[in-house]
Amino acid sequence: MKISLFQGILFGVFGVAALVGIFVFATHTGSNAGSKNPTDVGTVVIWGTLPKVAMQNALTTITQSDTSLKAVSYVQKNQDTLPSDLASAIATGNAPDLILASQEELHSLAKLITPIPFATLPASTFTTTFVEGGKIFATPDGTGYYGIPFLVDPLVLFSNRAILSSNGIAKPPATWEALTGLVPNLSILTPTKQITRGLIALGTYDNVHDARGILSSLFLQTGVPLSSYANGSLVANLSGVASSGTLPGQAVLSFYTQFADPSKVSYTWNASLPDSQQAFLAGDLALYLGYASEVRFLSAANPNLDFAVTPLPQPATASTKTAYGLLYAFMIPRGAQNASGAYQAAALLTGSAAQATAATATGLAPATVNQLAAAPADPIAAVAYAEALYTKGWLSPAPADTDAVFSGMITSVISGRLAPGTALTSSENSLSSLLQK
Repeated sequence: MKISLFQGILFGVFGVAALVGIFVFATHTGSNAGSKNPTDVGTVVIWGTLPKVAMQNALTTITQSDTSLKAVSYVQKNQDTLPSDLASAIATGNAPDLILASQEELHSLAKLITPIPFATLPASTFTTTFVEGGKIFATPDGTGYYGIPFLVDPLVLFSNRAILSSNGIAKPPATWEALTGLVPNLSILTPTKQITRGLIALGTYDNVHDARGILSSLFLQTGVPLSSYANGSLVANLSGVASSGTLPGQAVLSFYTQFADPSKVSYTWNASLPDSQQAFLAGDLALYLGYASEVRFLSAANPNLDFAVTPLPQPATASTKTAYGLLYAFMIPRGAQNASGAYQAAALLTGSAAQATAATATGLAPATVNQLAAAPADPIAAVAYAEALYTKGWLSPAPADTDAVFSGMITSVISGRLAPGTALTSSENSLSSLLQK
């Protein structure tokens, strides 16, 4: 029998609130490899944006050790349509039991999610269990969490070993300043400024494969939060003023766009070139910025490409490290048919053994601190694990809307139509309008 949306919300809230202590038990006691929970969580349907094959493989392996999860299933959903799909499902009484999505969808999903109160998931437990970036899932009113962090997909630096070694470069750059200094040595330009080989894809937007994440990283590394709450409302914050009186947002925009400016020594990329991921696969880029999850795709797409994976470059003067990444969390939607089972399933899936299995299956890093304490033997996974500890995100409009604003901002600067400061202000206003919807 179908229940109404109102009944579903009530059942979800009461079901979650009744589970005080389950999370602590699942993440600390029930996380040992080979342990079995005698309580079946029941049928739990997860809608998520991670690839179905990887998640299904993880669930299959995890279920072999914990049969209480045997009725948990996964359905892959399109990132762009997930909020509307979920709203429709809730309205018709067919909501899934869990949502697995990153912070990039959180703002669009928040009104459809039943928050987990502190009585069920204490703030002290959350803080000591999960990576720092996971706090983005805290509710703005400070009474609970929208989700339980699961996996982290940080931005990393991919390097073409052959190009670097052929030019006497022993290791990839660790700072943005060092990276910029490599442009004259590694970029190959014709006398007419045509780019035959680029150092890295920066400066434009639409043909930079992970431009949204790259720009977000640069802003966050310089202390620009991108969005923040003001008088109870979420607004964009791209400019900001540093304690020194400088404007870090403008500095970020000037730094980024210099790589597409033919008059600069750092010129190494332009809008006429192909997608940066494809350029790297073809051997036409020395460096490529992408997510850790792209390792498997790159290896399969070009088995002959010899590349290294190292942490995202940092500002040379930074006292702490910051990287942008996708922080995936389990969220309980309003109208969930099995809210209590959904919470228990999420708690069990964020236990240490399940985290290790899921990380291996997906190519991402765990979101729990204890699982990140020991570096894995795989050197590529070790980079993702280390970065997960300082990966951050921001509450943004829907990804497609953010891309439209960022693309317009970058294009207006590199075309000379707007100065960086004016472009920032315009983009900040546009993002704030989107965040108010």
